[in-house]
Amino acid sequence: MAVQPWGEQGSGYGAPPPHVPVKPYAQPWPPAQPAQAPQMPQAAMRAAHTDRDRTVDVLKAAYAEGRLSADEYGQRFEAASSAQTYGELARLVADLPSGPMVTPMTMAGAPVPQTFLPPPPPPARPTNGAAIASLVLSLVGLGLPAVIAGHIAKGQIRERNEDGDAMATVGLVLGYLECVMWSLFMLVVLSVG
Repeated sequence: MAVQPWGEQGSGYGAPPPHVPVKPYAQPWPPAQPAQAPQMPQAAMRAAHTDRDRTVDVLKAAYAEGRLSADEYGQRFEAASSAQTYGELARLVADLPSGPMVTPMTMAGAPVPQTFLPPPPPPARPTNGAAIASLVLSLVGLGLPAVIAGHIAKGQIRERNEDGDAMATVGLVLGYLECVMWSLFMLVVLSVG
């Protein structure tokens, strides 16, 4: 037994509760007059299983909210199960707050309120030029200028909220290593000479 959204046991998906006798199909809602029927170009189009399921969902919600009695729900459920067109489905939910079909306004792409849209992505942060210079100078082998550019870059990145912290760090590490290597090279040259 499936549990219905309103908490009672039913015989299956969307079926009326077992304690409610389903009368033979009698239309308890007013017959659709041409002036009352929703004027939708899709009214004559054949309905699919998903369209019937959406209509049953609307009927379930209306029953759970107290808009339909158990008898009305049972009759409309049977009618929705055997409906062949969008027009037949639309008549079943015409007096309810929502229906199974897309309205022409939503088909045209009605604007979505800003509150339902995801937040815009944050703007891309620019990369600090001194960090790039520090990395390039350290890769070329100029350690002292790379260290100076790296420290300048670190200060600017903190102040301006820019990208490039990793480049400045690599430039500083390589720059200090190169400074140590040049210092050792100079000591060896001076001690030999």
